[in-house]
Amino acid sequence: MAGGIVDKHTPKVAMVTGGSGFIGSHVVRMLVEEGVSVRVLVRKGDPLNNLYGLAVELVEGDLLDRESIRQCMRGCDTVFHLAAVYAYWLPDPSLMYRVNIHGSRNLMEVALLEGVKKVVHTSSIAAVGTTEAESCADEATPFNDWLKADHYVMSKYIADLEVLRYASAGLDVSVVNPTFPFGENDIAPTPTGYLVQRYVSGKNPVWLPGGLNVGYVADIARGHLLAARHGRMGERYILGGHNITYREFGEKVCSMAGVAMPRFELNPNMVSFAGRINEWIADNVTHREPLLVNKAIQYMGYKYLYFDLRKAESELGYVVRPLEVALKESVEWFMEGREQRLELEMPAAIAAMTAGQAN
Repeated sequence: MAGGIVDKHTPKVAMVTGGSGFIGSHVVRMLVEEGVSVRVLVRKGDPLNNLYGLAVELVEGDLLDRESIRQCMRGCDTVFHLAAVYAYWLPDPSLMYRVNIHGSRNLMEVALLEGVKKVVHTSSIAAVGTTEAESCADEATPFNDWLKADHYVMSKYIADLEVLRYASAGLDVSVVNPTFPFGENDIAPTPTGYLVQRYVSGKNPVWLPGGLNVGYVADIARGHLLAARHGRMGERYILGGHNITYREFGEKVCSMAGVAMPRFELNPNMVSFAGRINEWIADNVTHREPLLVNKAIQYMGYKYLYFDLRKAESELGYVVRPLEVALKESVEWFMEGREQRLELEMPAAIAAMTAGQAN
């Protein structure tokens, strides 16, 4: 029970896709701590650093292979679907549509056949519309970023629609839409983590105009568990944290890290132009990820990506911790180089884990 909210479902055996990722590994850790038996669907070659030391069962498979999904899901009462292809640019962007849309559809189909009691699908605020000026969007804000949406945003929006169709087919699925997460174990790192990393290193003297909603990864992960317990069928819940300008975010990180404050505001039009050039070179010459991507800059740097969390708070019992508490963890993670040490210290044996073996 959270804040007087009565449990509708209590996970006992859970399947997690994307469990080795940033948010996913925090979800896995919380499930284990609550005594839930956890199976993680992992692709061959996935980095498993974030799962080291956790008592989970790893099952090798792929979202595009229904039989491997079925093997992992059999006997599970709850499914947390966090796996997705996330990229600003790919040589073949169709991969994002195949995995993010068709892969999600495969998972929902198998969940229906296996009689899973609850599915929590991790979408993104990319699938939610945005508002003018500094007003906050919420779950009811219709998608409206048609001109600024890149392939990732479009794939997540369409996947949202596909997943919610299964609620009408009788699958108890709730969708959660995380904002920009930050915290420890951000190995990739995520765009928010990369921003923290750049500020902590003293290599970023600039900020973008506008703002964003930053969410502590532990809060967002807890929101997933709350959605499994309390989420209504066919409903979406935005999981985030604090609405803050890019400038304020940079200044807080730099102050906490004891490095020089950012001094200049970037002109998004100039950066977008540079992004178009970078993309052309990537598409036609190098075939490698560009340093800047036009639509990503347009999506993030031209507006305030602010969101209202009241639905998650009232229906799920979602709680947001103070920004300074969460930010301290993220700053320390990157200042201490813990993401690099985790890579070095991970025993080689973890890579040898196979389907059906407990970690």
